[in-house]
Amino acid sequence: MPTPSEKNHNKHLDLLQDYKIHLVKYVEELEKMDQESEFLKKWNETTIEERKEEIQVIDKILKNVIRF
Repeated sequence: MPTPSEKNHNKHLDLLQDYKIHLVKYVEELEKMDQESEFLKKWNETTIEERKEEIQVIDKILKNVIRF
Protein backbone atom coordinates (compact mmCIF):
# COMPACT_ATOMS: atom_id res chain seq x y z
CA MET A 1 0.00 0.00 0.00
CA PRO A 2 1.48 3.36 -0.99
CA THR A 3 2.28 5.83 1.70
CA PRO A 4 0.80 9.36 1.63
CA SER A 5 4.19 10.63 0.52
CA GLU A 6 4.27 8.20 -2.40
CA LYS A 7 0.74 9.15 -3.42
CA ASN A 8 1.67 12.81 -3.33
CA HIS A 9 4.83 12.16 -5.34
CA ASN A 10 2.92 10.28 -8.04
CA LYS A 11 0.20 12.92 -8.10
CA HIS A 12 2.75 15.63 -8.80
CA LEU A 13 4.42 13.57 -11.49
CA ASP A 14 1.02 13.09 -13.10
CA LEU A 15 0.42 16.84 -12.98
CA LEU A 16 3.79 17.45 -14.58
CA GLN A 17 2.96 14.94 -17.32
CA ASP A 18 -0.39 16.67 -17.90
CA TYR A 19 1.35 20.02 -18.18
CA LYS A 20 3.77 18.56 -20.71
CA ILE A 21 0.86 17.27 -22.79
CA HIS A 22 -0.75 20.70 -22.60
CA LEU A 23 2.46 22.36 -23.82
CA VAL A 24 2.80 19.93 -26.72
CA LYS A 25 -0.76 20.70 -27.85
CA TYR A 26 -0.12 24.43 -27.42
CA VAL A 27 3.01 24.29 -29.58
CA GLU A 28 1.14 22.29 -32.22
CA GLU A 29 -1.57 24.94 -32.35
CA LEU A 30 0.98 27.73 -32.65
CA GLU A 31 2.75 25.89 -35.46
CA LYS A 32 -0.59 25.42 -37.23
CA MET A 33 -1.24 29.15 -37.02
CA ASP A 34 2.28 29.82 -38.31
CA GLN A 35 1.51 27.91 -41.48
CA GLU A 36 -1.46 30.17 -42.13
CA SER A 37 0.23 33.51 -41.61
CA GLU A 38 3.73 34.87 -42.07
CA PHE A 39 3.03 37.55 -39.46
CA LEU A 40 2.10 34.94 -36.86
CA LYS A 41 5.17 32.93 -37.74
CA LYS A 42 7.45 35.77 -36.68
CA TRP A 43 5.22 36.58 -33.71
CA ASN A 44 5.19 33.01 -32.35
CA GLU A 45 8.77 32.07 -33.14
CA THR A 46 10.27 32.77 -29.70
CA THR A 47 7.25 31.42 -27.85
CA ILE A 48 7.43 28.12 -29.71
CA GLU A 49 11.16 27.86 -29.07
CA GLU A 50 10.74 28.56 -25.34
CA ARG A 51 7.91 26.04 -24.99
CA LYS A 52 9.89 23.34 -26.79
CA GLU A 53 12.78 23.90 -24.38
CA GLU A 54 10.34 23.69 -21.48
CA ILE A 55 8.97 20.42 -22.84
CA GLN A 56 12.50 19.02 -23.04
CA VAL A 57 13.21 19.96 -19.43
CA ILE A 58 9.94 18.40 -18.24
CA ASP A 59 10.69 15.28 -20.25
CA LYS A 60 14.13 14.96 -18.62
CA ILE A 61 12.61 15.38 -15.18
CA LEU A 62 9.98 12.75 -15.84
CA LYS A 63 12.53 10.30 -17.23
CA ASN A 64 14.93 10.75 -14.32
CA VAL A 65 12.46 10.60 -11.46
CA ILE A 66 11.57 7.17 -10.23
CA ARG A 67 7.92 6.53 -9.55
CA PHE A 68 7.22 4.93 -6.24
